[in-house]
Amino acid sequence: MRRYRYRGGERFVKNRLKILRAERDWSQAELAGRLDVSRQAVNAIETGKHDPSLPLAFRMSRLFGLPIEQIFEDDVDG
Repeated sequence: MRRYRYRGGERFVKNRLKILRAERDWSQAELAGRLDVSRQAVNAIETGKHDPSLPLAFRMSRLFGLPIEQIFEDDVDG
């Protein structure tokens, strides 16, 4: 199973952000406000155009009450 998407030679991590947001009935703007980022940043992460910074990934982890590994997929096993 391919765990990373490649675009222009760069590796982008898969994430469950959109699913987690939808489970809480939050809009992208609401999630962005909770994370102190722009709605465009949330959209770019959800669609795989950009990966979050490490500090932002930790904020997401705390907000959703999940380990980072349950929000983002890594390639350790792949």
